[in-house]
Amino acid sequence: MSNKHFTIALALGAAVALAGCAGSAPSTDYDAMLASIMKSSFRDQGIAKVDRLQQDASNAECSKAQGKDLPDALAKSIEAANLRTVKMPSDGKFLGDWKAGEKLAQNGRGMTWSDNSTATSANGGNCYNCHELAKTEISYGTIGPSLYNYGKIRGVADPSSAAAKPIVEYTWGKLYNAKAYNACSAMPRFGHANMLDEKQLKDLMALLLDPKSPVNQ
Repeated sequence: MSNKHFTIALALGAAVALAGCAGSAPSTDYDAMLASIMKSSFRDQGIAKVDRLQQDASNAECSKAQGKDLPDALAKSIEAANLRTVKMPSDGKFLGDWKAGEKLAQNGRGMTWSDNSTATSANGGNCYNCHELAKTEISYGTIGPSLYNYGKIRGVADPSSAAAKPIVEYTWGKLYNAKAYNACSAMPRFGHANMLDEKQLKDLMALLLDPKSPVNQ
């Protein structure tokens, strides 16, 4: 841990301790204190700007919940609002190249202070950090569910068929903005946050749904 991070941790710990010792004080005072600590501990560097500390309404509500389930009405409202942000492919075609999608899934690079921009250094999808996909990849995270046989299990033998349309559109929406289907999803909102472009999203779609993809073998 760096000295800077150690200092931040001490400050956060002190704020939490104060909150415990002053039970009658309004919690919003400590929320403001923590927000101030976070804001003063970071700076703009390269493409990484401090505006990343600003949460949108969806993330703010999930943070307030502190891991607890949101009330059903609020969760549905957040999901509906995020679903409205989902943009379908401009040409109506959902699948790209699964081989390019596999490289994206393995690539965790992007959006750090040392990157120039997405124009000169494309972001990766970093999918294996949270999911199992192909059996040929033996290193993967388990934060998210296994996606091995994703299309096969869902009966997508022909992604272009009318029968596959609901699954295809759902998968696109999930990649584009995961909060459209799970209000407090920890999955990156790849399309909504402009992390991946349309071609990259199509390539990941192919990785998940193309019968020839190693995911479905």
